[in-house]
This record gives sequence, structure tokens and C-alpha cells, in this order.
Amino acid sequence: MLKKLLFIAFIGVHLSTYAQQPTLTVEQIMRDAKWMGTSPTDAFWDVGSNRLYFDWNPEAEETSALYYVTTAEPTPEKAGDSERRTIIRQYAFDQSRKRIVFERQGDIYVRELKTGKEVRLTETVSDESSPRFTGDGQYIVFQQGEDLFRLSLDNQEWQQLTHFSRSNAERKRQGEQARLTEQNKWLQTDQLELFDVLKTRKHQDSVHKAQEVDNDEGGLKRLDIGDEMLSMQQVSPDGRYVSYRLTKRAEGNQQTIVPSYVTESGYTEDIPGRTKVGNALPVSRTYIYDRQRDTVYEVHTKVIPGIKDLPDFWEDYPEEQAKRLEENKDRQVNIGQVNWNDAGTAACVVVTAADNKDRWIMRLDAQEGSLHLIDRQRDEAWIAGPGIGGSWGGGNIGWIDDEILYFQSEATGYSHIYTANVRTGEKQQLTSGPWEVSDLQLAADKKHFYFTANKKHPGITHFYRMPITGGEPMQLTQVDGGNETVLSPDEKWLAIRYSYSNKPWELYVQPNKPGAQAVKVTESLTDEFKAYPWREPEVISFKNQHGDEVYARLYRPANPKPNHPAVIFVHGAGYLQNVHYWWSQYSREYMFHNLLADRGFTVLDIDYTGSAGYGRDHRTGIYRHMGGKDLSDQVDGAKLLASKYGVNPKNIGLYGGSYGGFITLMAMFNEPEVFAAGAALRSVTDWAHYNHGYTANILNEPANDPIAYKRSSPIYFAEGLKGHLLMCHGMVDVNVHFQDIVRVSQRLIELGKDHWELAVYPVEDHGFVEPSSWIDEYKRILKLFEERLNNQ
Repeated sequence: MLKKLLFIAFIGVHLSTYAQQPTLTVEQIMRDAKWMGTSPTDAFWDVGSNRLYFDWNPEAEETSALYYVTTAEPTPEKAGDSERRTIIRQYAFDQSRKRIVFERQGDIYVRELKTGKEVRLTETVSDESSPRFTGDGQYIVFQQGEDLFRLSLDNQEWQQLTHFSRSNAERKRQGEQARLTEQNKWLQTDQLELFDVLKTRKHQDSVHKAQEVDNDEGGLKRLDIGDEMLSMQQVSPDGRYVSYRLTKRAEGNQQTIVPSYVTESGYTEDIPGRTKVGNALPVSRTYIYDRQRDTVYEVHTKVIPGIKDLPDFWEDYPEEQAKRLEENKDRQVNIGQVNWNDAGTAACVVVTAADNKDRWIMRLDAQEGSLHLIDRQRDEAWIAGPGIGGSWGGGNIGWIDDEILYFQSEATGYSHIYTANVRTGEKQQLTSGPWEVSDLQLAADKKHFYFTANKKHPGITHFYRMPITGGEPMQLTQVDGGNETVLSPDEKWLAIRYSYSNKPWELYVQPNKPGAQAVKVTESLTDEFKAYPWREPEVISFKNQHGDEVYARLYRPANPKPNHPAVIFVHGAGYLQNVHYWWSQYSREYMFHNLLADRGFTVLDIDYTGSAGYGRDHRTGIYRHMGGKDLSDQVDGAKLLASKYGVNPKNIGLYGGSYGGFITLMAMFNEPEVFAAGAALRSVTDWAHYNHGYTANILNEPANDPIAYKRSSPIYFAEGLKGHLLMCHGMVDVNVHFQDIVRVSQRLIELGKDHWELAVYPVEDHGFVEPSSWIDEYKRILKLFEERLNNQ
């Protein structure tokens, strides 16, 4: 009898609690996100390591403010105006780590860390930037304008190291002048005769140019760069070699235009846009200026192993493949920043193919301008992964000592740490296993690595330390979830931005010791947000039809609707992870899934093929066919819901934005028997109209690989629509242009399709910012699912 009474009492308390639970509404969860509380962001340590700064907005002001805590006092304080102006965010140590050099308001300073004494080294009208110590600590090298300078710390004398000149641009102007018609020549002559000010300025300009020539004869060598873009200027530690990159702008490309209709002027105004995939790419070349020999030469790329290799996809186009094999051309490559060892005795560069099928790490012989292979990573899909970079990035790479490099590679299928001896070529893999390394950094004493990894579970990140010789990584963070960690400059402290799947990000401080207690320093959530019992979604996995393990988040309703409907959410970006144990970047969608579960829907959120966090094979499984495995994973998820979780297979819908909107369209057009309704938000409808940097990696270029584009673009499958489709798009979207959704709408009209609608948002870009737009969009999505997923 007592047990029965206790059970009744428990049920009564439970029902009372459930009855008091706030009811979620679209208007509530889609309003300005400040209602939840604002998490801390952008944490960084003071150079002295005793203060941790971060942006925060605990009082729900219009914008965030800068706060700090100290290692001795973890209570946040707002930084004052004078403190904000003098904080140093970017700096460089000398080799002893006793001094730093930094830029403040366009001038260069040096600070002694022990005493805090600062010395201002420059005070000019021009801005100086990118300062660093030379290896011997006697000079500071920095950039002013496009040129490099060296400043002595003994007597503060300056030495200009480079003189970049654009005389080619002047010759081009003169050539244009020579091509003027007789009429335009007459007009110019007449202008000079009429106006004394023009005549005077022309004379002063010619005198100035003559003085430049005179100065060049007895001074620095003129490094003629014409009208090309100059970047990556760098001097070797001994001051002998200057490396730099020139990039020739692509010609003939047509820029897209995005019209803006709701403007202050009352007129339609055009927003300049990007080019489309397959347009001409800029061409870059790297040069060495040997100051000792006073000569300039290009870094040679012809000897790079495999520079003529064609990607395998050309096998689908045998005639074109034969033509290219006969031409035997070098592929276009880009050389990254020159990376010198501390002694200045060796340098390396990362070279990437413009088609992003190859990444080479090369030793650079600066005296000859020649390259020598250290490591080659080839991927018939595309090079990427944590710490590896893409076609324009070099990823994590650095020197352990004067001969040993460290870097990351996906050679085993997961991004891991490697070392290589640049003299002997010997390589060693330091980490291994079905997990990924990210945020790799070398300790100041160069005896350890620090890194973040999902070693414990694909959806859990921790911060680790490991000897440079390898071995079992030592876990430093303690609590499972998401751990974004910033190491203090003295490496004694960790700043940890931590979250869990149903708990947004907060900031913690912890001693840099295994097993140490992390102290929470922020409390950001509002009482209103905390009043609702936010679900911890189940993280499940299932085998897809290809035999691969696929992870998903599952939200199960306590009281399913009688018709047992379900919604599948498709995250955006393609290469992004959303099935994990930390707070989702899709916070609004997470709250919407709680709302759907409250209303009796089962919700599934899949890290489909192409998602981040699971290694190379999962990442590249969509190569040459977006809407292939990534779509069949949604179909397999729908089958799982029906077979294991009691969902009615006739009442399954899906929705998503950007890449998720693309998959939604592909699902509604290609799998109409599986999905009864779908909401496609800011969707790519034709990949030939998207940008180059993203699309060409996955689908190559439209003119070269039309097969990939035809089977990957929803617009070619619109005739398959049977269910109910909602499309939503911002009209000033500069990422996925409004033109995309207009074109597919015209296709649906011409096909005579019913049961579709388009909602437009005149002031929204790709990511909505106005709460009214979020509310309108998600009310439409909810209405779609409530009305259309209702078969009994």
C-alpha cells in the first residue's frame, strides 16, 4: 500500500511539473537571441598570462563589451576604455620569450615582459605592420606600405630592404596613350593648353618620375611588379633573401549582381557579387630577391612530382583526356608562405594544385629558387581536412628544430600529426586512429604538442598534450562535450569555452594540469531560458545502404501524435558537423526541434555523407555527385524511423537551409514516395551558379565535368515533385543568389507543378538577421508539417 501511495505521489509531482513546463512558440524561440542570454566569445590571454579577456553581453545591451578575469580572481569585470585601447592581441616573441614586438595604431613597440617597459620604435604618418624579431634579436623586421624594413634595436636606424615598383603599370598607361584616337589626342592637348593647373601637374608628375629613376640608380634595386597583386613579402632570418608572391588578376570574368529592392534611396540598387564556378582563376608566381647578389628569380615549379598528372575524372571524357595528355601541360599551382627555421638555414613551402587534387610540402633552396619534395598528399576528390587547408591555405606546419618539420595529413584517412626531416626525407606518423586532430600548436619549449581531438567519440572534443616524439596523448580537459581551449602564453593556464548539447557555451579557467578542476567564470543564461527543460538529444548511429556508419541526433516525443509523424533536419554547409555533444550552432533549429517534439513529432538530425568530423572517406563521399550518398542517408534515416521508432512512413518531412535546402529539393524531386513535405531554405538549385572555391572542389568545373553538375543540381529533377514544397529565400542573398530560387520556380511553373510555394524576404541575406523574418519563415515551416504530415 505504501509503495502504491508513493507511486501515485511521484506521478502527481511529475504531472504537476509537466503542467508547469513553459509552452514553446515560434515567436518566442525565433526572436532576438538575447532572450536566451549571450555566451562569451573570442577569449584571449594577456601576454603576461594573468588576465583572460573575452567579449560578453550579460546585460543584453545592444552590443557586447570586453570583460576580463584574472587567474587569482575569476569574477568578470568590464574592461575600461583606456585598457581596451592598450590591450595587445597580436604580438611576436623573441627567441628568449622575454620580449615581445607588436603594432599599436600603426606604429611599432617593444615591451620587456619582466618589467613591462615599452619602447616606441616608429612614429610615422604611414602605418607599420607585421613586426617580428630577427633570429639574433638585434633587429625588428616590419612592413610599411608594400615594402619591408629592418630597424636596429641598438641605434634604431632604419634600413629599407625592398623597393617594389609598378613601372609596368606606367608603361601600360603609356601604351594606352599611344593607342588614343586622333580625336582624343586632340582633346587632351586642348585641355593642357586651356588649363594651367593640368599643365603644372603634368610637369610635376614627370619631374617626380625622373627623380625616382635617379634614386634607383644609386639605391635599392627596383622590384618591378607592374599591376599585379603583391603578397607574402618576407625576409629570411639572416636578411639575405626576400620572398614574395605576385598574382595576376583573372580577366574576362563576369561578376554577378544582386539587386536590392528595399533601400533608403527608394531606388533599386545593385550589390556587386561574385563570379560563378568555372570562371578564370588568378595566376600566382613566387619570387626570390637575393639581396647579396642583387638579383631576382622565380621559384621553379616544373620539377614538382606529378605536376602534369590529370585527375581521374577525365576518364569519363576520353577525347578530352587524350587531348590533354598530348598537350602535357603543367597544372597551375600556388606556393604558400615561405616558412624559415630559426637559424635561417632551411625553408619550406606548401604548394597546392589549383584543381586541389594535390598538396606538396617542399624544401625551398632559396639560393637556386628550386623545390625539393618532403611530402605529397594526393586526393582524387579534393585536399581538405582539419589542419590541412585547401587550394589557397597551407594548414598547420612548423619547425620543431632546424631540420624537423611537423604537419598534418589525411594520408591514413584521418587528419593526424606527422614529422619529416627535411635533409634525410625521413617521415614519422605521431598520432593514429579513427579520429581527427585540430588546432595543433607546438609548445614554447618545443618538447610537446597541444591539440584538440575527437579521440573519445566523433561528437566529443578534448584538449590534449603529447610529446613531440609521439605516444599516448594526455587529456587535459575533463568534462565530455565541446571544449574550445586557449592556452595561456606561459602555458600554465587553459581558458575553456565549454558547452553540452542542451547547455550553451560558458567560459572556464583551469590550470594546465591533467585532472585539474576547471572554474566557471561566466553565467550567461536567462531565467526564462532555464525555465524550459531543454532536451538532450540521443546520439545514435546506423549503417547506411553503403555499409558506412552514420551518426544522428534523435528527438523523441513524450506523447507522439496519433499519426506518428517525423521531421528530418538537414544541416547546411555540407562539410559541417551537427551531431555532437556540444551546443549546436543551429541553436534556433535546436529549439524548434524541441517545439516539434512537444507537439508529438519525432525529429532526426543526420551527419550525412560529406559532414565533418568523420575522416576523409565520409568527407569526400559526395565527390562528383552531391545529392547521391548525402541524399540516400536521409532516405535510410527515414527507413530507420519507420522500422525502429514507430514513425508512420507516409508522414515524414524534411527541411534545411543552404546545403540543407539543396538536399531538401533533391529529396522532394527524387524521393517523392519517401518525403511527403519539405521546406527548402536559401537553397542552391543549380551548382553551375554557385562559387568556385566551394563547388569546384566537389564537382570540378561545369565545362570540364558536366556529368557531375547535371546529376547534382535540383533544377534538372524538378519534374519529380509530388509532395508539398515550401521554398524560402532572402532577396539580397550574396552567397546563394535569389536568382537560384527564381530559376527553379520558373521550371516548376513550366512543368505545371502544384503544391509548392515561394516565400521571399526582401531585406535578408543568406543568414537571416531580422527576428520578424525568422518568425515568419518558421511559422510557415510549422504550418507545412502540421497540415501535410497528417495521414492516419
